[in-house]
Amino acid sequence: MSDLQDLAAFALLVEAGSFTAAAERLGCSKGQLSKRISQLERSLDCVLLHRTTRRLHLTAAGAALLPEAQALQTQAQRARQVVQSLQEEVAGTVRLTVPVSLGETFFDALLLDFVHQYPKVRVELDLSNSYRDLVAEGFDLGIRSGQQLDERLVAKPLFALQEITCAAPAYLQQHGTPQQPAELATRQCLLNTHYSGFEEWLYHRQHQLERVRVSGNLASNHYSLLKKAALSGAGIARLPSYMVQDELATGRLQWLLHDYQTRSTAVFLVHPWQGSLPRRTQALADYLLGWFERSRLVLDGLTRPIGARPTG
Repeated sequence: MSDLQDLAAFALLVEAGSFTAAAERLGCSKGQLSKRISQLERSLDCVLLHRTTRRLHLTAAGAALLPEAQALQTQAQRARQVVQSLQEEVAGTVRLTVPVSLGETFFDALLLDFVHQYPKVRVELDLSNSYRDLVAEGFDLGIRSGQQLDERLVAKPLFALQEITCAAPAYLQQHGTPQQPAELATRQCLLNTHYSGFEEWLYHRQHQLERVRVSGNLASNHYSLLKKAALSGAGIARLPSYMVQDELATGRLQWLLHDYQTRSTAVFLVHPWQGSLPRRTQALADYLLGWFERSRLVLDGLTRPIGARPTG
């Protein structure tokens, strides 16, 4: 690396025509530049130029070396330009990992709109409920809940996810509509095995906490499957509010225990810690943050900004 730097200094010196001018362009003293040239000559075991008070005269060895040194300098400039263009142009691949239910609900249309705006960006979307190590697996961005954050990640809040207790009208007509959380213990509940303690549902009301031991003959780690089961009348489910907006609005699902607060989880956009993001990654990050900012208040506050009070 030192030889390459000395070769670049030699090419610049010849181009500038004097130690004074070259030192100014390099941001060093004439003495430091002279030492670098002397070091290069010792490394090559030859004299490259003769120094006079008025001019520099290349030796035969210096004249032979100059085109090679200039070529190296040009290549280094091209390399810097390539890296700079990657940073400045919104182009290239961005790898994004998202939980399955969130990806299925929002990210098809959302990312199609993004790539329409940025046609030179390729988005590789990974849908998974398994923990993905962004650093080890080479992901640029991820969507994570607060429990999944680690110190290697930069996190920016997107929204607070609230679970809705709901069931199809057909199930409620046959088994009755529970008015208190304790009644869920005698109902067929659809269990989410993705969470530890999935057989215990918690409810808050007026600073009171109720724990209900629930059971059912269908369990899955996949919200979409539990939603389909609830729509078919198979039982009572707890689903993210963003997944059931249309179903609640059309009456295909009914919101139960409306006066009780259920689990609310902060959801973040995360990326590995680094000095600055490439423009393609920053563009997608800004797009996602803006989209969720505009979409936070849905269903009269079922999905609320983190820390906001419920409406109504």
